[in-house]
Amino acid sequence: MQNCQEIAKGLYYLGGNDRRIALFESAYPVPRGVSYNAYLVKGGKNALIDTVDNAVGDVFFENLAFALAGEPLDYVIVQHMEPDHSATFARLVEKYPSVTVVTSQKAAAMLKNYFGFAGKTLLIKEGDTLPLGSRTLTFVGAPMVHWPEVLFTYIPEDGILFSADAFGTFGALEGSVFAQKDVFEREFLDDARRYYFNIVGKYGVQVQSVLKKAAGLNISLVCPLHGPVWREDFAWYLQKYLTWSAYQPEEKCVAVFYASVYGHTQNAAEIVASAAAAEGVRVKLFDVSVTDKSILLSEAFRCSHLVFASTTYNNGIFVNMEDFLNDLKAHNFQSRAYAVVENGSWAPQAGALMESVLSSMKNMRRIGEKATVLSAVGEQSREALIALGRQIAEDVKA
Repeated sequence: MQNCQEIAKGLYYLGGNDRRIALFESAYPVPRGVSYNAYLVKGGKNALIDTVDNAVGDVFFENLAFALAGEPLDYVIVQHMEPDHSATFARLVEKYPSVTVVTSQKAAAMLKNYFGFAGKTLLIKEGDTLPLGSRTLTFVGAPMVHWPEVLFTYIPEDGILFSADAFGTFGALEGSVFAQKDVFEREFLDDARRYYFNIVGKYGVQVQSVLKKAAGLNISLVCPLHGPVWREDFAWYLQKYLTWSAYQPEEKCVAVFYASVYGHTQNAAEIVASAAAAEGVRVKLFDVSVTDKSILLSEAFRCSHLVFASTTYNNGIFVNMEDFLNDLKAHNFQSRAYAVVENGSWAPQAGALMESVLSSMKNMRRIGEKATVLSAVGEQSREALIALGRQIAEDVKA
């Protein structure tokens, strides 16, 4: 038994931390690791809320056996079928053959596809309830947050919400299972933002729909499948989700993204950034060739004003900038002010091509005209870049 904790009366945290993982979903760097959470609810009958990734499977089964203390496992609630939460499912039903699997119709089909499972299943949908004795499980549909089969589970007697992947974050837990606002804001918020926008961010409309349902619940404890459990200050974190899912900027500031081969486009980006910062607005710069796209995406969603500066490459946008812009579009990016800077030695084309991608996104507003650099910044282009930086700053402060 490693880290089985009773986090409320008759509610046990059974998860574990993977600090050796390099890429979450083989895509997103997680230098601080990740937690995989599962929970056991006791209320007469015993119900397990989800399983875990194989990386922490042994710890999970030790914790589950300890929490059950010889009692039977009556139900396993499969809220979300993604393998980081279901990889140990087949092992679970082998160890507890009498368990009833409680899940949605879509998830049941996935259980058959993943594991060939066709055992004892109780199909549920939104609004259904499952009495355990002293507690009742109520189910809330959360489709596309972020897979179509997702359900939340709610215990009305205690105000406990099991929120699947919603309200999760990258980052292994550091001792305490519970979130503390000041610590979370300092140590987890960047990871939480990056987690949301890269994994769930495309589905803002669906997230808003689920948040409206959650607003009608009396919530005292929020138990996500990644990251800490919220028992206080949850309204602060919920407000982040309301902002993020509405595609609104979290902060009035400027993010400057540049793609530069020999440093001249970087210099142009630095001039724009310096001019804007000199007017008193917050500015951050990112080299799209060295910064992971998950960070670029998160920062673009965080900031209200963006600058895209790219050299022309093979008569197109530099490849890393093109990849970044396409990633933004794929994540339903929208509702920002932006400016464009291009460079080209004989036929600058990047600006028009970037504009074509950006203008195709919803509610995007361009500031000023594109600034063009011919090979290296000269006096004329320098003045245009400074003017653009000042114009952006004025717009931020407006």
